[in-house]
Amino acid sequence: MKLIDTHCHLTHGRLARQLPDVLARSKQAGVEAMICAAGNVQESKASLNLARAHAGVYCTAGVHPHDAKDVGDQYLKTLEELAADAKNVAVGEIGLDYHYDFSPREDQRRVFAAQLELAARLGKKIVIHTREAFDDTLAILSASNADPAKVVFHSFTGDASQAHRALELGAMLSFSGIATFARADDIRQSVAATPDDRILIETDAPYLSPEPVRKMKTNEPANVVHVAAALAVVRKATPQELAELTSANAERFFALGEACTS
Repeated sequence: MKLIDTHCHLTHGRLARQLPDVLARSKQAGVEAMICAAGNVQESKASLNLARAHAGVYCTAGVHPHDAKDVGDQYLKTLEELAADAKNVAVGEIGLDYHYDFSPREDQRRVFAAQLELAARLGKKIVIHTREAFDDTLAILSASNADPAKVVFHSFTGDASQAHRALELGAMLSFSGIATFARADDIRQSVAATPDDRILIETDAPYLSPEPVRKMKTNEPANVVHVAAALAVVRKATPQELAELTSANAERFFALGEACTS
């Protein structure tokens, strides 16, 4: 079974300390490619270095809303330089997070908007994080020059109504282990409503371990097999069919190309 984990954090200490074993287990599980996401400039640099060192690993470059208050004067220039590398497939993860408000909302909105414009100018795909800020996220995205068809909402947790709004813009939806949780019926309705060509899967490792391994403290890309299995049930498909579908979507959307199988 061929799988692609479209969003994980391999530079996080809990994974980085055991990276050879993590990659070996991923390969054994059928994960042929993974995208290492970043949340600030330092992580963006580390993610690119990791991606350069490993076949089948790709990366993003961006500033997460949690870190928006800490950007320096040159952060956009640095992100642009990192995004120019062939192993970089997107600007991200960027967006808004009103749940924790680790950065003032004004800073979050400003940095999100600036990175959308950067991605638009560079023609890059965009990985969006949104939590308790869906309306503002869509408003800023719609007001930008970014092409919504180049956007993926990662670890989508909205209900079917929000899914339809994102899909009407042309965006992709990526689902994580949260969709496997017992109380995630609203998310599973979004899973069912997403067209075949607009759905992706991810782990968001080391976070969000899926059922039936939810007690695993450190999630890892190999567990994307469980996300695929759960989504397959919702979509009345086999795990193999779901894996093939989402892998093809990931290769096309992120332009991973033949290197995915290297």
